Amino acid sequence: MDFGKKLYKSASSRMLCGVCGGLGEYFNIDPTLIRLGWAIFACTGTGILAYFVAAIIIPSDEF
Repeated sequence: MDFGKKLYKSASSRMLCGVCGGLGEYFNIDPTLIRLGWAIFACTGTGILAYFVAAIIIPSDEF
């Protein structure tokens, strides 16, 4: 496991705030799959709140 990796909001793969793009880059998964998961999770109502909390907490990519 690479402990040198850090989670950032993506500047290159961004739709709204870059949270899903950043998660995709961190876990080496296509961001579209993560966005699909967030969309399904958002239908519960909690997913929308979780996305905006993540958008506030996760720092932006400096590159």
